[in-house]
Amino acid sequence: MAPTADPMLEADQNALSEWLTTDMVSDSVAEFVEGPGIRRLSLQFDIKELRRALDDALVANEFLGDVDAGFGVIPLTRRPGTSGNDDNELSGLYWIRADERYVEEPMEEVVDEASFSELIPAFADTYFAHVHSELSKRVSIGRMRVMWKGLYNCNSWHRDPEPRIHVPIISNPGSLFVVNHHVTHLPADGSAYFTDTRGYHMAMNGGLTNRVHLVAAIAS
Repeated sequence: MAPTADPMLEADQNALSEWLTTDMVSDSVAEFVEGPGIRRLSLQFDIKELRRALDDALVANEFLGDVDAGFGVIPLTRRPGTSGNDDNELSGLYWIRADERYVEEPMEEVVDEASFSELIPAFADTYFAHVHSELSKRVSIGRMRVMWKGLYNCNSWHRDPEPRIHVPIISNPGSLFVVNHHVTHLPADGSAYFTDTRGYHMAMNGGLTNRVHLVAAIAS
C-alpha cells in the first residue's frame, strides 16, 4: 500500500522552493516609498542650511531626554513664558501595548500642542525659524523639536494623539520609519514628510551614524 501523501508537507516544499529562487535584493530599501500614513510634501528645504542650523544649535545646546537610551531632544518651540524643557513636554502622552497582555495603556500626560505657539528666541535668526514659518503656512504647528536617535536604536511601538511632520537632517539607509504595516526610509534630502503617528509607529536606526530629524507636531 502506497504511503498517504501529506498535502501540508508538499505545500511547504513547493512554497520553499519558490521562495528560495526569489531575488530579494532591492535598491528601494534606500529610497522613500509612500504608503498609508507616510506621505511626502511638495515643500523642500535646503539640506545644507538645515545641517548648518543643527551645528550652530549644538554649540549652545545639549540634547535633553534620555540620551543614554538613544532619545535626545532639542526643543525649538515653547509655551509663552516657559522654557519648553519640562520632562513631559519633551515626550508627552502616548499609548503603548507593553507586554504579552496586548492591552493598550496611556503613558505620560497630555500636551496641549496648540499652546506651543512661540519659537524659542535663541532660534529666531536661524534656518529653523524659516522651517517653522513654512510649515505654519500649511498647518497649525505645536511642538517643534530636533530629535536624535543613536545608532542601533529604536523607540517603543506606540501611537500619539497627533500626526507629525518629519524633516530628516542626518540619516542613513538603515534609518527606517514604520506606521502600522508600512515601513520606509526617509532620506535627508530637504524633503518634509507627513507621518500619521496617530497610528502605531516606531522609528529605528539600524545604521552606523546617528539619525537627526526635525519633528513638528500638528496641533488640532
